[in-house]
Amino acid sequence: MLWLVIVDASASTRRHQALSQAKGLLAQLFDDAYRQRARLALLTASGSGARWQHHGLKAGAALQPWLDGLGAGGGTPLSDAIEQAGDWLNKRQKRYPGEIQRVLIITDGRVREVPAASGFACPSLLIDIERGPIRLGRAVEIAQRLGAQYRHIDGL
Repeated sequence: MLWLVIVDASASTRRHQALSQAKGLLAQLFDDAYRQRARLALLTASGSGARWQHHGLKAGAALQPWLDGLGAGGGTPLSDAIEQAGDWLNKRQKRYPGEIQRVLIITDGRVREVPAASGFACPSLLIDIERGPIRLGRAVEIAQRLGAQYRHIDGL
C-alpha cells in the first residue's frame, strides 16, 4: 500500500494554527502507516513550486525530523503539486501494478485558481485546514473537482 500525501505549506496555513493542527494529523497518519506497513510519498506545496520530500519511503521514526521542520511560507502551488502527484502515481502504478494507492491532500484551499486537474486514478481525500472567522471555502470546490472525499479537520 502507498499513501501519497500532499501538504499545502503556504504562508496562509500559518493563520489560526492551521499548519500546527495539520502536523498533529500527519503524526497520527505516519503512525497509522507504520502499523499498516504502508509506504509514504510526501510532496509539499509552498513557495514557487511543489517539492518532493520522500518517494515511497517506509513509514517510521525517520519522518519525525521532517515533520518537526515543516514550516510554511510563500505561495500555494497546489496545482503544480497535484499535477506532479498524478504523473508520479501513473508511472508508479505501471511499475507496481498490484500496489494499492491512496492520496491525501491537506490544504486550506486559499489558492488563486482551483486546480484544473480531473483527479487521481485511486481513492483520494482532501482535508480542509482553513481556520478563522472568514473562510473562503475553496477546499470544497477543489475536492469536488478532483473527485476526492472532503473533510474539515475540525470534524476529525
